[in-house]
Amino acid sequence: MQEKFLTIGYSTLADRLKNIAPPQVDLPHEIFISIQNPQKTEFDLPTDFDFQYVETEDKGVAKSRNLVLYQVKTKYLLFADDDISFISKGIDSAISYLEANPNCDLVLAQAMSNAGVLRKNYPKKEVKLTRFNSAKAGTIEMIVRVDSARSKGVVFDKNFGAGAENYLGDEYIFITDLLKAGGSATFLPITIAIHPEDSSGSRWGTEPDLRTRARVFQRVFGAFAPIIRTGFYIRNYRKFGGFKNFANFVIGNF
Repeated sequence: MQEKFLTIGYSTLADRLKNIAPPQVDLPHEIFISIQNPQKTEFDLPTDFDFQYVETEDKGVAKSRNLVLYQVKTKYLLFADDDISFISKGIDSAISYLEANPNCDLVLAQAMSNAGVLRKNYPKKEVKLTRFNSAKAGTIEMIVRVDSARSKGVVFDKNFGAGAENYLGDEYIFITDLLKAGGSATFLPITIAIHPEDSSGSRWGTEPDLRTRARVFQRVFGAFAPIIRTGFYIRNYRKFGGFKNFANFVIGNF
């Protein structure tokens, strides 16, 4: 039997467990599902594929993904949501890159919509990740070298991400914490997942959105955050409704 290098780690709520379809991935893999069930809802486990799971009463995607990160036993971990499907050829290519580059601790790849359109303006070539070019990272685009993240003590910040007051930024913070701990991460122009369009962009420019983004930059850049926030606001001022919230965003006063 071929060794399983990869775990596909799902994070989901109990009432969404039924949405998970058997991943069509050729590379031998394990499946691990973290089920958050704070309401103690009754649910049925999938019966059409093999997997391991754990159920908790916690809430928040960062907590769920940390649980997955510390439960899996394979070399690599691919994060998954309950509403995505995978592109097997892309995953094979990303794992091959990690095998050929043992100093790379994380690969960030691409995802596309159900219509076959890339979900973001990704780079066209391989790029080393830094604090300045990884802010748009999505969890379903990430493959992590598990032992490296564990040995460096890198986890998702439970104060950020879906289910937390600060509803975004958990992926960005994870990558930058990995870099700060001496790790290395690389973007590859390889498409590995298909994800439906979402409506999170509708929050752009609202006070909760500005507050959350200000806190993300504070978490990543510390004392230099006001400089970074200034540049970010100027580049996106139309999305933020002009300059009316400029001062508050720059100083993080919300």
